[in-house]
Amino acid sequence: MNVIASRSQLRASLFRWSLFTVPAIVLLGFLAGQLGSPNTDWFRNLVKPDIFPPPAAFGIVWTILYAMIGFSLALVCSAWGARGRGIAIGLFAVHFILNLAWTPVFFGSKNIEGGLVVIGLVVVTLLVVIAAFWRVRRSAGLLLLPYLAWVMFATVLNYEFLRANPDGGHGSYGASAQQIAI
Repeated sequence: MNVIASRSQLRASLFRWSLFTVPAIVLLGFLAGQLGSPNTDWFRNLVKPDIFPPPAAFGIVWTILYAMIGFSLALVCSAWGARGRGIAIGLFAVHFILNLAWTPVFFGSKNIEGGLVVIGLVVVTLLVVIAAFWRVRRSAGLLLLPYLAWVMFATVLNYEFLRANPDGGHGSYGASAQQIAI
């Protein structure tokens, strides 16, 4: 006998998933942030692009975005029986691992170029995740659009850091150094 869940059962499922996914995503984002920090001499000595926002903005924005990402994931996880649900969750897992990898690559390894590669992969996989989430639950895909906007801004910011610090912040040449042509 097939029984369709009632609206209250579906809401309860979403609520339970939200109680798990939102704190989990926020916690994982926080933990990844501990694997590298802008509070290093290396980062303080980098030339900051003009579009670099106040440092306090990052914590605020990422906390809000991680909560939205967690709720979006809960919408998909609670969509029992939806076509593409499992694939969407799997794609999200791959994407989120890349998201979490950016901080240790950029700040932890002090690798601006590597960070740009990782964040480029984050953008590409996020587009795939949005499409997959959209197919399962349109609202889940829509919730990821502010995240996409922020990640695209972060990609431009990462690129601008690379342009302003072509030596990756490790050498002595830059705007004030002279190059000798032979």
